Amino acid sequence: MIEDESEMTEGYKKALKATLKVSADTELMSAPAYYEMSMNAPTLDARASCISVIQDELGHGHIAYRLLEDLGEDRQELIYEREPHEFRNTYGFDQHLETFAELVCAHGLFDRAGMVLLSDIEANTSYAPWKRALRKVGKEEQFHLRHGETWMRRLANKSDNTKQRVQDAVDWMFPMGIEWFGMSDEKKHNTSQLDYRIKGKTNDELRQEWMSHTVPLANELGLDVPAHFDDEAEEYVLEYDMPVAFDAENKEWLFDQPIGWDDVLDRWRSRGPANEKYVNLLQSGKLEVEV
Repeated sequence: MIEDESEMTEGYKKALKATLKVSADTELMSAPAYYEMSMNAPTLDARASCISVIQDELGHGHIAYRLLEDLGEDRQELIYEREPHEFRNTYGFDQHLETFAELVCAHGLFDRAGMVLLSDIEANTSYAPWKRALRKVGKEEQFHLRHGETWMRRLANKSDNTKQRVQDAVDWMFPMGIEWFGMSDEKKHNTSQLDYRIKGKTNDELRQEWMSHTVPLANELGLDVPAHFDDEAEEYVLEYDMPVAFDAENKEWLFDQPIGWDDVLDRWRSRGPANEKYVNLLQSGKLEVEV
């Protein structure tokens, strides 16, 4: 186990910082993504739970930024002095959430993706400070999942109209979750996260773990997702060739337009339609205090 910077090679430090930045930015940017629809929750209890989720996510971001500070990064600069396109959060949180159904599906699908990734890091990472910090994070993410999945069940079982709203959200969020874990193992050449034991599972192994939860949930709720369990292969398989083009403005996957991973990376770097709005919302909260 690695305890501090003095025990790291430059390669280890570079790989660790890159992983921490994605984690920190993703946790931070989920807060403004969740905020607006949290105010649109149908009950006071639901709103309180949604705000609690936001509070947790900000705390999780703080943990990762604090660890980056120990590695020589400036936390103030990372949060308040970068341009919106410089953030490295996962692409799902660059989309506008426009209904309460989308919000709870994000809790159920996106937070599940985050938990799959961070649970693997907690179990396998060689960086001891992060391993210890993730114990708290994991317990709080369990609450997010319970909240999201409970509301997905309520809406899916309430009426045809509310079930359709959940289906509409899942239509764009499920492939977004698939893409969340990055390119397939056969195409990925940079294995530094595995080589330095920053994480333990490959992209495809993590994707399988995510599908092992989300596909049965969709089946339980009578929702359509483009994936199923293959008994012969003994794994979950997609019903389309990944990756595919995404119409961000309409939140629609163009399954008849296969693309390469270079195109996906270009889309991620360009950021999504809500990126600037969400970063500005966070950075506008900076308080200047005269001493």
